[in-house]
Amino acid sequence: MPNCGGNRPNRNTRPDILVIGGGSAGFSAAITAAESGAKVVIAGEGTIGGTCVNVGCVPSKALIRATEAVHKANIANRFDGIKGASEIFDWRALIRQKQQLVDSLRQAKYEDLLPDYSNISYVTGRARFTGNGTAVDVNGTLYHPEKIILATGASAALPPINGIQSVPVLDSTKALALEKLPESLLIIGGGVIGCELGQMFARAGVKVTICCRSRLLPDAEPEVSAALTAHLRKEGVTVCAGVGYQKIEQDGGAVKLTCQTDDGERVIKADRLLAAAGRKPNTSSLHLDKAGIDLNAKGGIEIDEHMQTSNPDVYAAGDVTAKDMYVYMAAYGGKLAANNALNGNTAKYDNTTMPAVVFTDPQVATAGLTEATAKAQGFDVRTSTITLDMVPRFITSRETSGLIKMVADAKTDKILGATILAPEAGDSIQTVIMALKAGLTTKELGDTIFPYLTAVEGLKLAAQGFRKNVHKLSCCAG
Repeated sequence: MPNCGGNRPNRNTRPDILVIGGGSAGFSAAITAAESGAKVVIAGEGTIGGTCVNVGCVPSKALIRATEAVHKANIANRFDGIKGASEIFDWRALIRQKQQLVDSLRQAKYEDLLPDYSNISYVTGRARFTGNGTAVDVNGTLYHPEKIILATGASAALPPINGIQSVPVLDSTKALALEKLPESLLIIGGGVIGCELGQMFARAGVKVTICCRSRLLPDAEPEVSAALTAHLRKEGVTVCAGVGYQKIEQDGGAVKLTCQTDDGERVIKADRLLAAAGRKPNTSSLHLDKAGIDLNAKGGIEIDEHMQTSNPDVYAAGDVTAKDMYVYMAAYGGKLAANNALNGNTAKYDNTTMPAVVFTDPQVATAGLTEATAKAQGFDVRTSTITLDMVPRFITSRETSGLIKMVADAKTDKILGATILAPEAGDSIQTVIMALKAGLTTKELGDTIFPYLTAVEGLKLAAQGFRKNVHKLSCCAG
């Protein structure tokens, strides 16, 4: 741990706020509290910066973009008269470059920030409640804060499959640190991590199989799941959906999965196994029972709309709550928790316009309600779905593998949500967020002027699809 403000010799053992956790939620809470004049102590265990910068968002997206560059060159022949080729000739060099990026961002966004806040101290160690009010022990030092914010994050969980404890298993952290690519890789789990890393490794030349109990991205629109599955299979990824896991065992230098499919029993062998079947909140070492802090059904810390736990002096934010497990929501929650801890629960958590992005290629981006969630909430729903071969931008770039689906209230015509499966969908989804915040109708969005030959114009076309046959529109017409 570098000398970054937290090891001042006279540590404040009676701070206004004790933040437990040194990741995105923890730093957001600490900085928010410090800027309000509070005296803050951050107790961090492990590498400062948490999951996103160290082993999650940053390293994965760096490698995803690198392998995307290889893939784009290799499919340049989709344009007549063009031939391209690219390959990864030094995977270890790419891993080193990725780690240099991680180290520099951790330094800039975490370590270098602390000296700028004289009222924040950072201490390293495992924190636990003692049962004496808000007293918390951190490696033998007892802290008595006025308020506490828990932000200890989450870590990879092993799926409950017979034999998995007896075979070598990669989690996403270990997979992103591999200095040698395996010949083949079996991924258990068809969620965000499984899809992103599965495509990434396949584009790097690994023979990839993704197995999942239901379908890829089970919470996404079913049309999107089906289209993404078809796209990955076209790229050479084997997708086994709807399987029942029976056992995993070692088979020489490989791992062997026996599973049940609609076609009967199937055995899948691979050099390496990656478990990507979810994450579990980091709560076990905190001794939460001593502080009267309850857990929710997902094993996360139960919080109310103010980020307050069942102990009124303790708040929680980020992945440890098992809610909205995205780094930007962790930062938002940390800021909210700090403000409420200091000011008496004046603000409420609001995720109604929360974006979610899966960094496959094409990307999957969602905001608002899906058709299923809208119906579950009692809305009379109308939908409009267009494929990318109806969007001029994607026609000209010859990237028509994808779709846009918009959901609206049949009674008011107000937009309830949308999902985009398209290149750089994560950028286009912000238009949906603004439409949701403004309470726009599909007619209002469809009547809005969009720049021609842009990806985001697809949202205009999807909105127009509620009342027009988009196939019969000329360019820019509406």
